[in-house]
Amino acid sequence: MKSKSPVLLKALLLSTSLFNKYKYCKDKKKKGKIAGGCIAYFFLYAMLVFYAFATCVGYGRLGIIETVPGICALTISLLSFLFTFFKTNGYLFNFKEYDMLMALPFSPSTVAACKFSYMYIKSLPMYLVISLSVMAGYGMYAKPGFMTYPLWILLSLFVPVIPMLIAAFIGFLITKVSAGFKLKKLVQTILTFVFVIFCFSLRFMIEGIFRNDKVEDVLTAAAEGIDKACGIYLPAGWFTAAVTKSSLSDSLLLVGISLVLFELVFLIVGKNYRQINSALSSHDASGDYHMTSQKAGSVVNAVAFKEFRRMMGSTNYLVNVGMGVILAAIFGIVVLIFGFENVIQKVTQNAPLDGEMLIPAIPFIIYFFIGMMSTAACSPSLEGKNYWIVQSLPIDKKVLYRGKMLFNMYLTLPFSVFSTLCLCISAHVSPVGTVLALVLGIALCAFSTAWGCVCGIRFIKLEWENEIEVIKQGKATMIYMFPNMFINMGLIVLMVVLGKMLDHNLLTAGMILIVTLLAALSYLRAMSLAKKS
Repeated sequence: MKSKSPVLLKALLLSTSLFNKYKYCKDKKKKGKIAGGCIAYFFLYAMLVFYAFATCVGYGRLGIIETVPGICALTISLLSFLFTFFKTNGYLFNFKEYDMLMALPFSPSTVAACKFSYMYIKSLPMYLVISLSVMAGYGMYAKPGFMTYPLWILLSLFVPVIPMLIAAFIGFLITKVSAGFKLKKLVQTILTFVFVIFCFSLRFMIEGIFRNDKVEDVLTAAAEGIDKACGIYLPAGWFTAAVTKSSLSDSLLLVGISLVLFELVFLIVGKNYRQINSALSSHDASGDYHMTSQKAGSVVNAVAFKEFRRMMGSTNYLVNVGMGVILAAIFGIVVLIFGFENVIQKVTQNAPLDGEMLIPAIPFIIYFFIGMMSTAACSPSLEGKNYWIVQSLPIDKKVLYRGKMLFNMYLTLPFSVFSTLCLCISAHVSPVGTVLALVLGIALCAFSTAWGCVCGIRFIKLEWENEIEVIKQGKATMIYMFPNMFINMGLIVLMVVLGKMLDHNLLTAGMILIVTLLAALSYLRAMSLAKKS
């Protein structure tokens, strides 16, 4: 970076520092949120330390501890590549302070390099936590020489750099070619859906390994695969050779290539930086326009359609609100193909449950997926810096939030009905029972929508650097999601227990009344909060 770069980077870090915000903020609520965020980070890092160290213990006891440095380098490289690829749009391109930064006496390449460095520094603590935990476990079993530790610590700073640069450059190329991130959003969305679905299926794969006593075989095969991967992905091989053999040449290769690639990437990016950001900011206004006849329509539907456009324009938003409904549809199709009884036995690991016992819980099983996320919980906060436009619209706030709730109903209802029907058909539920299950599913969607809107308005957050802070980490989303999921799991158990004592149709009808009442109360509360907002 050039001489001016550290000044700009320092300003970016100070302006977003949690310590500075806590020190100078006089709002007790904001201070409480900052303190809560720090506690959450502490628990996250504690979990990472546990998993990283446990991995070393497993490999150490099997006598293949020499594979651990390669695992460390590949894990950090994979995480840094994925996180950078998904964050490029919000951090490197199309960020909200672009106009202000470009007005300062800095070249475009300097601004781009500083934004990348900022992204690197913000994510570095997580990578260091993983690396240092693995180093401690490796040291306990391998007992390496003294030079391994300073080399490991130093090179840990450079391991994430190359994959981050590759991800940022790929994002740059796709952005350059695809005029407004259209292709990039498609690729990001597909990759994220595949990755999350793989994570869901990973649970069953791991259980199968432990159940069949194949842990040692799998870890041994993984060790061989890691060695091959380190031979293909050279930076991981350089790191492994440097910390295990104290190889100075490999250390210099990792550091030198990282610095050279940094300069090269941002030399290229800097030449196109203004052009790309200008295209992104004007993309929405530059689409083809066709004059057609104007028709009067519902304002509520117009707001719902606006929410749809907002969702389709954001990979993070689309994946997080769409994952639950996609999984519900997949689960319904799987049950229809393989049979309700077979799937239940597979999921519950042959627990003493039969399909008949679970029939009353079918709507809640589907709601476990459907209710994962409500668009109404995060859409108020997503207005962000455009909230003043919402405030100035000549429409009642109640109408605005009804539109946001209507969109969530449009999104969740079709999937709820389809998946519930699949389970009812596979479980041979009676026609009356099927209708009642569908009605209960609709009532649950209404509750999810109204309760999500209450959380969204009550805990609205308009100041955020990246939309992921609202969609995944926002207080409104957390308060909506966790009680909703835990209570739903309890209700599944309750429906199974009560189903043994009461008529299934009568039980479902009673739950319809209760859920409908809760949805109505939540709706009234949302309208009351909307009036005051």
